Amino acid sequence: MIGLLHPDARLVEAASGATLGGVDLHDRVAELGTALDREPPGVVLAPMPTTVTAVLRFLAALRVGRPIALVDPRIEGERLADLVDRFCPAVLFGDAESLPGYRPGPDQRLGDYQRRAGDPGPAPHPDLALLLTTSGSTGSPKLVRLSRAAVLSNAAAIGAALGIDGDEVAPTSLPLHYTFGLSVLTSHLYAGATVVVEENALTTRDFWSNVERFHVTSLAAVPYQYEMLRRLRFDPVRYPRLRTLTQAGGRLNPDLVEDFHRRMAAVGGRFFVMYGQTEATARMAVLPADRLPAKLGSAGVSVRGGEITVSPGDGPETTEPGRTGEIVYRGANVMMGYAETAADLARGDDLGGVLRTGDLGRLDDEGFLYITGRIKRIAKIFGVRVNLDDVERSVARHGPVAAVAGPDRLVLVVEGADDDRLARIRAEAAEGLGTHSSGILVRSVDALPLTATGKPDYRALEDQC
Repeated sequence: MIGLLHPDARLVEAASGATLGGVDLHDRVAELGTALDREPPGVVLAPMPTTVTAVLRFLAALRVGRPIALVDPRIEGERLADLVDRFCPAVLFGDAESLPGYRPGPDQRLGDYQRRAGDPGPAPHPDLALLLTTSGSTGSPKLVRLSRAAVLSNAAAIGAALGIDGDEVAPTSLPLHYTFGLSVLTSHLYAGATVVVEENALTTRDFWSNVERFHVTSLAAVPYQYEMLRRLRFDPVRYPRLRTLTQAGGRLNPDLVEDFHRRMAAVGGRFFVMYGQTEATARMAVLPADRLPAKLGSAGVSVRGGEITVSPGDGPETTEPGRTGEIVYRGANVMMGYAETAADLARGDDLGGVLRTGDLGRLDDEGFLYITGRIKRIAKIFGVRVNLDDVERSVARHGPVAAVAGPDRLVLVVEGADDDRLARIRAEAAEGLGTHSSGILVRSVDALPLTATGKPDYRALEDQC
């Protein structure tokens, strides 16, 4: 075991109220770990629903040093087959009888799973612990290779930044296959806190009933959830134990940051803004709650053990205030590298703890980070990363179109479209991404601005958004 599970950590199943903690939790994880260790060697591929069973399987894999890839439990059959074909998992949880080379596993303690027959393929690197997908709903995702040290160091760093201790109670308000949601789980279990395994959406009455029932103390959410909470007129006075809110998963509008900081401060609570990437296990920077509103717009300072610099492109990396460049992060939580096939899983650390984020930013005179843009054609919609080129290709039949990232949503700019066509494009893009249409803006222009090489001028379009 990599030391993730504190002796006092607890899991609560919200639906039943059943609690599993202390020796009982450790014994259950050990039992599943023993069963998993008897399976053929290699990677485990696990759709990750928000259930206690899924959490126990994840912890068991970490305990016995079995690399585990976590994916969306709603993954389509075609995408699952693609992942299986490329990464050849030795064990696959869920129904995979339709996939060639798999048969039901014999150990009932592991539940519903399949084992791979025949050649197990290359052995994964001994440091490899966790694999997460890089994209949400578009393209064929690469996997981010995370080491045991990365998982543990980030859990510890987040716990230190947020002051998580054994009295904290946090619900699973985000999907567990998503790096932010998973980091809520790992950071609380590391600190000996309680995690309420909650399947209800944050916008439901049952979710908030369970916030009261289980005396929840902290809540993590992404930007679109804070938009919903404002519409729902969230008032922390109604939840006297809830005194910490955290936000990551994309830029939150500064007026919402100020709004929720004010709401929480009024009841003696805290609101934390954070910045992270899957490639850094989860979070790289945290804005201390007591620096709001003075540092409004900042993503904070590096988590413990990390370092942030900017690379301006015309010289060496720097921490000089006001210089804009690519954000570079150093820390033990940086990934080992990407994987596109099973052969990549055998590789060691490609990055040496240095991550070039692809984001643009600057530091102020106190070392606080301000994110100013992106280098890569990647955007976040409701906390899920999407490839803008993939989005363009998906709606290309509607005519010339350019996809750019607006301040808080995806913007599709289309040539010469009437209102009906704009509505169809918006609905089609939302369906293809598996997201709500409120995260997508579609507008028409007479002609797309072009660069000298005839390509869409994305910088000009971003300036107009």
